Amino acid sequence: MTFRAQGLPAPETSDLGILVLLAYQGFTRRLHADVAAKGFGDLGGSDGIVMRIVGAQPRTVSELAALLEVTPQAAAQLVDGMERRGYVVRRQDPRDGRARLVGLSDRGRDLIDAARAFHRRSEALLVDELGRETIDQFRSVLGAMAEGAPAGIDRELRSLYL
Repeated sequence: MTFRAQGLPAPETSDLGILVLLAYQGFTRRLHADVAAKGFGDLGGSDGIVMRIVGAQPRTVSELAALLEVTPQAAAQLVDGMERRGYVVRRQDPRDGRARLVGLSDRGRDLIDAARAFHRRSEALLVDELGRETIDQFRSVLGAMAEGAPAGIDRELRSLYL
């Protein structure tokens, strides 16, 4: 759908932040459709951010709660649902036998792999269309814009993250 059909000004006269938001919204819609077509259509609102966190390093539910800025009970419910759907597993912490770490399951790793492949394909299409130099500059601009962002992912944006 064009900008005009949505009642928005043309890209050249739109506010930059609005363009970034619309671009990201379109990207995440395509990403979620792509992974759903690969058998991952059962994602919950915060699953993507949780998988990126525990994929980088297994965490306890308490650590996850602190990173997500939610209560430990809310984090436990989130992990329970993801575990039921096969995206995460809990294992005993080798450093502390009383603690359990949340990490990615094979299905969770497969989803992250599918999402990363989508990211790579999307960037490659942009490089083909606009050139490597333009995309490198674009990445630098986005990096500069993100530099001043507050820590963590805004709760309202977590459902878009994967």
